[in-house]
Amino acid sequence: MYFTQINALPIFMFAGGAIGNLIAIIVLSVSRQERKSSAFYTLVCGLAVTDLLGTCLASPLTIANFLDPNVLKDQRLCEFHSFLLLFFGLTGLSIICAMAAERYLAICCPYTYERWRVNRRFAQKFLFFIYISHIFFCCLPAMGMSRSEVQRSGTWCFINWGKHEPVPASYSVMYGVVSLLLILGTIVLNLAVCGALLLMRQRTAQRPVTRASVRQRWRALSSAAETQMIAVLVTTSVVVLACSAPLVVRLFANLMMNKYPDADLAAIRIASVNPILDPWIYILLRRSLFRRLLRLSRRGRSTRRSSSPATQRNLFHPELMRESHVSQSHKPNWPSTIPFGLLNFDHIGAELTCMSYTEEFG
Repeated sequence: MYFTQINALPIFMFAGGAIGNLIAIIVLSVSRQERKSSAFYTLVCGLAVTDLLGTCLASPLTIANFLDPNVLKDQRLCEFHSFLLLFFGLTGLSIICAMAAERYLAICCPYTYERWRVNRRFAQKFLFFIYISHIFFCCLPAMGMSRSEVQRSGTWCFINWGKHEPVPASYSVMYGVVSLLLILGTIVLNLAVCGALLLMRQRTAQRPVTRASVRQRWRALSSAAETQMIAVLVTTSVVVLACSAPLVVRLFANLMMNKYPDADLAAIRIASVNPILDPWIYILLRRSLFRRLLRLSRRGRSTRRSSSPATQRNLFHPELMRESHVSQSHKPNWPSTIPFGLLNFDHIGAELTCMSYTEEFG
C-alpha cells in the first residue's frame, strides 16, 4: 500500500503535465491566423512545447526509478536526468521572461517594438537561441565542470551542489545567479507593464479628451484588456516565484551550509509543478474562469450602478468593445472585441502613445 501511494505522485504529475500542455497546444493550434502571427503567441507555443517535452522526458525516468531503484544508479542515465532538470527548468524561466519582455516592449516602447520588428519570425529565432545556449550551458556538468549524482532520497539526479571545490561550486553559483536574474526580470517587467497600464488609464481619466470616440475607445481598452492582462501577469509572477524560487534558494543554501535532503526534495517537487500550472494560466484561464469572474463582478456591481458615476459603470463590461459602442468614423484598427493574453496587442502600445501625445500637445 505504501509503495502504491509513493508511485501515485509522479504518475499523477506526469498525467497532469502532459494532458494540460496537450490541451494548451490544441487550443493554440485552432487560434485565429492573426494571433498565430504574433510574437507572444509564438512564445506561448514554445513554452507549451517545452513543458510538454520536459514532462514526457523526465517523468518516465522518475517513474521507472520508483519501479526499479537501480535505474538512476547508471551514471549516464543520472547525467541525462540531471541535464533534463537543469535544461527545462532554466528554459521555462527564460521563455516566461521573454514573454514579459515582449509585452513590455509592445505596451511601454511601441516604436522600439516596431523598429525591431518583433514578430513571429523574431520570436522563433529567439526561441532557437534560448534552446541552443541553454543546451550548451546545461551540458557543462557532463563536460567536467560539475558532476551529477543521485540525491539522498534516491529518486532524482542533480548536480553535486554541496561540493565546495572551486569548479563545481562556480557552476552552481552561475546556474543560481542566472535563474535568480530571470525570476527578478520577469517580476520587474510584469510590474512595469501593470504600472504603465494603470498610469495611462489614470491620465486619460483625469484629462479631458475632445473626441468622444477616443475617450470611449480608451475606456473599453482600459476595462477588459487591462483587467485581463493585469490578472494574468500577476498570476504569472506569483507562480514563477513560488515554483522556481525554492530551488534557487536551495542552490545557494547548499553552498553555504549543511545539506538538508528533505528540503532539496521539496524544492525540486515544487519546481516540477510549474509545467503543470503554465498551460492553465496562459491558455485556459483566459477563456473560462476569467469570464466567469467578470460576470460575477458585473452582478456584484449592478446593485450600485444608480449611485456610481457614469464614468465608473463600465469598468468590468467587455461588451463596450463591440463596434456598436465605438463611432464608425473613428473606428480603431483592432478587432471589435479585444480578447485576452495571446491576442495581437502589437499596435495597442503605439495607439496609446499617440493618444497620450494628442492629450498633451493636441
